[in-house]
Amino acid sequence: MKIGIEAQRIFRKKKHGMDMVALELIRNLQEIDKVNEYFIFVRPDEDNMVIKETANFKIVELSASSFPIWEQFALPRAAEKYGCEILHCTSNTAPIFCKVPSVVTLHDIIYMESSALTIMRGKGTNYQKFGNIYRRLIVPMIMRNSKKIITVSNFEKDCISSFFGYKNTNKLTAEYNGVSEYFKPVTDTDYLRLIKAKYKLPDQFFFFLGNTHPKKNTKGTLKAFSDFLKRTGSSMKLVMLDYDIEELKKLLVEIGDVNLINKIVLTGYVANKDLPAIYSLSQLFLYPSLRESFGIPIVEAMACGVPVITSNTSSMPEIAGNAALLVDPYSTEEITAAMIKVYKNEILKNNMIESGLTRAARFSWKSMAVNVLNIYQETLGLQLAS
Repeated sequence: MKIGIEAQRIFRKKKHGMDMVALELIRNLQEIDKVNEYFIFVRPDEDNMVIKETANFKIVELSASSFPIWEQFALPRAAEKYGCEILHCTSNTAPIFCKVPSVVTLHDIIYMESSALTIMRGKGTNYQKFGNIYRRLIVPMIMRNSKKIITVSNFEKDCISSFFGYKNTNKLTAEYNGVSEYFKPVTDTDYLRLIKAKYKLPDQFFFFLGNTHPKKNTKGTLKAFSDFLKRTGSSMKLVMLDYDIEELKKLLVEIGDVNLINKIVLTGYVANKDLPAIYSLSQLFLYPSLRESFGIPIVEAMACGVPVITSNTSSMPEIAGNAALLVDPYSTEEITAAMIKVYKNEILKNNMIESGLTRAARFSWKSMAVNVLNIYQETLGLQLAS
């Protein structure tokens, strides 16, 4: 087979969830498949050593003025030029018109749902708003055109089937994301000291991967943490990653606790390989998101031996199992109560750590890559038979 994989963003320095999924898929396919020929279509950027060409994997850099032009014009032309028999688009969208049969990873359809649109209305960055509009236009068309649709949880599979009225369930499959092997408890004290100094981390902190996307529930988490400090008198700090300080100040005004700024540490962007040390240094990982299709950080935190608080909604109970405390993300009282419960109960905390390590071991990028390769083979078989 000649397989094209769209991985437009994996060379950018500041990679996020879908970028890492595409990257891990490619890395693991390189390990397990020495027979089929692959063409990895990327956009030129500074982190161009993140994957390397091998005998059957060729990296093809495609330039374009914008993402829609890259995806809708440059990508299908390149897939045809290199004789691809399948084109796997990894990040929710795909070319509308493409002669090459497509497999699409549809991570979620949050941008299609009325409840999510209500949450997001008037919120988020302009980039996020444009992305939502683009996906709402493109996704219904690629759902019809694609040979196979891959999503990342059974919850999301049900959402997609229900929203689009899918009766052909053979076209849609759920394949869990994995967790990278370097996500494990970090015990090297010298390395931990280095990471602590690099990101100016406090001695005691809860870790929260919030961002400006409304679904991440940053405002609710900040309010819950504020109440946690008031009710316990703790000196605990909250570590957040690449969050704009002015946006943070606005949220603190909204929750009525501007002084909370003194309890928050903003690290700036953190390289993915530094995350295990930050997880390992934290006392608790907070992930009370309003809506997720999978929630990779839940598994990453568990793999690093950190107790997790996450939501009782969407895919999060499916992914966390019984290894996390589940809360109503719309109830700051529940989030606060869960923080206090873990903070004050060492036995509970240790049990959660042990359960989390066991749970995280169930998620493997290699298994995901094996299953995706099977989907490629099945897709090509269907195409040849038609």
